Amino acid sequence: MMLSEVTTVPEAALPLAPFKAHLRLGTGFGEGSLQDEVLFGFLRAALAAVEGRTGKALIIRNFELELMHWRDRARMVLPIAPVQDVTAVAVRDADGAETVLDASAYRLERDSQRPSLIPAAGLLPAVPAGGLVRITLQAGMAADWGGLPADLAQAVMLLAAHYYEYRADTGLHGGCMPFGVTSLIERYRSLRLTLGGLA
Repeated sequence: MMLSEVTTVPEAALPLAPFKAHLRLGTGFGEGSLQDEVLFGFLRAALAAVEGRTGKALIIRNFELELMHWRDRARMVLPIAPVQDVTAVAVRDADGAETVLDASAYRLERDSQRPSLIPAAGLLPAVPAGGLVRITLQAGMAADWGGLPADLAQAVMLLAAHYYEYRADTGLHGGCMPFGVTSLIERYRSLRLTLGGLA
């Protein structure tokens, strides 16, 4: 299984001005944008870390999932949430020939923790030997920063500030996720009960 981000979070969706205020960076020196690229980098890193810990996409964007086989042809649990839409499902054979499934052949079962791709009837189509399935989907909680739950937005801000504060520290103690961040994101983390991750 390989999940790839097709579109990245645009800079306009990141809270640069609030982040600068949070860091209490000085203003009025004529070089107010000098650190912008660095600050965007810390925001992106913090966003990725929170998404990785929670299994949730925060800002809505496009992803592509490639599977060598279905874990369950009656219900494929998707590895990211919340999924807003499944835009395409294609089966590719070993020679590279691709068949795009009709959208009526499947449906998205929405769930904040374990969204699933469900066949409209019977089972999802078999994957040819040496082939794969490619699922294109749109996932995320909000279209912009203002639409995020306040606790997740605060967690990203705190973590980005932590990265900024310890940017020159190579020791483990400074680079670990702060307790305040972990407590804010705890309720969004998915509980894994399958031991082997088969569901």
